[in-house]
Amino acid sequence: MTELCYYSSPIGMLRIIETAKGIAKIQFVLDTKEHVHTVEAKTPVLKEVVRQLSEYFSGQRQEFSLPLDLQGTAFQLRTWHALREIPFGETRTYKQIAEFIGCPKGFRAVGLANNRNPIPIIIPCHRVIGVNGDLIGYAGGLAIKEKLLAIEHKQ
Repeated sequence: MTELCYYSSPIGMLRIIETAKGIAKIQFVLDTKEHVHTVEAKTPVLKEVVRQLSEYFSGQRQEFSLPLDLQGTAFQLRTWHALREIPFGETRTYKQIAEFIGCPKGFRAVGLANNRNPIPIIIPCHRVIGVNGDLIGYAGGLAIKEKLLAIEHKQ
């Protein structure tokens, strides 16, 4: 079973995909040719993710509590788990994440795992920055990364 909905968020349209195990993907709908209107969440899990995302964007939520269906390599899963350990409103460098997961020279591999994060926002890859403090890379674009960090710093 795969279900999906579209959620019109303050950072743009999001496509949310659920499997029988939980949320499998959140994707930024960046293609303006894809004329998508909000498709209402029909399952309890999709309704809950939309509710929690709405609370996050309105400043009422700092942590997510959702069933996730993460598919990835062992390294990716370790990296994504580490991302979930970054406190709300804080950032870490790729190097710090690599050290945290026990692979101190693996900062480039952490960057690749970050890039393949299937559930952005919930798994907060936007909280990872360059060693010099610069915003580096984000699937939705640096403007969205900057907006997400600004949302968290306002609260």
